[in-house]
Amino acid sequence: MPRNEQLIDYLKTRRSMPAFQMKEPGPTRQEIEEILTLASRVPDHGKLAPWRFIVMTGQARQRVTMELASIAKADKPDLSAEMIQVEESRFTRAPVVITVVSRAAPHAKIPEWEQVMSAGAVCLNVVMAANALGYVSNWLTEWMAFDERAHRILGVEPGEKVAGFIHIGSTDFPVVERPRPVLSDIVTWQD
Repeated sequence: MPRNEQLIDYLKTRRSMPAFQMKEPGPTRQEIEEILTLASRVPDHGKLAPWRFIVMTGQARQRVTMELASIAKADKPDLSAEMIQVEESRFTRAPVVITVVSRAAPHAKIPEWEQVMSAGAVCLNVVMAANALGYVSNWLTEWMAFDERAHRILGVEPGEKVAGFIHIGSTDFPVVERPRPVLSDIVTWQD
């Protein structure tokens, strides 16, 4: 297979954009379906598709955000005004938020860990597919990914887990590089 310089250049510069720096426009429904089609092309031992998507757009983002903010404020009645504002804007920062739900479960032949990693690969593919269509994106979890009360609001079923919330939109902010690990710190060679 020949080198794909365009893909190599993309991977050298791939960067997440903070969700609070996103704005309209977000992807159209057709573009979201294209993103999800591309995202589904991941390693998936046994062809289980041990993940699914919940797509939030429009007013649903505000409704879900306010219901989650109610939980946060009830749990922490001393939240600062700044943190209340954060809670009341969780899913309204970006025009589209895609929840990747892991459905990993015990299986006779396919290790559950492989299913979890497949959900993680889907998250990264959502990020990269959104970028390929010209949008910025960010893969987040935050507290509601781990709270069963939030799961009911989000549409996550019992036994499922949130692999990530992928925020997608546009931005006027420059994409800034961050420090990356030095290879000698993270690579062990076995020749």
